[in-house]
Amino acid sequence: MLDVKRIRLMARMAQYEKNDIRKDMKISTYYKKDYASLNTLITVLWMTVGYGILAALLAVCYMDELLENLTISKITFLGGAAVGGYVLMLILYVVGASVFYRGRHNRAKQRVKKYYRDLSRLGKMEVKEKKKV
Repeated sequence: MLDVKRIRLMARMAQYEKNDIRKDMKISTYYKKDYASLNTLITVLWMTVGYGILAALLAVCYMDELLENLTISKITFLGGAAVGGYVLMLILYVVGASVFYRGRHNRAKQRVKKYYRDLSRLGKMEVKEKKKV
């Protein structure tokens, strides 16, 4: 006889296995701090590359205006503004990426835990069904 609860459980598990299990297993193999730190570091590296490219493009675009009235005080001000903007963006990105990746790890860990719990329940249902027969 077919058990509706067992069929629903198997369908839910199959859907999870089809879509998300590889990604979640990969994430959940890391400790939360290691996963968040690694991905925050990667985010910081890519943000630095992007900021450098943006700064270089702006410098090339406004090169005539910069070189026209170039003084030491202007160079100091522009350098300070560039470094200050970088530091501000760096802080925002580090905090945001850390929160984001910690949350992603928590959600993946919970889904994997639920999957293993469902797997255990399915095993118990099968044992119970075999005892009946």
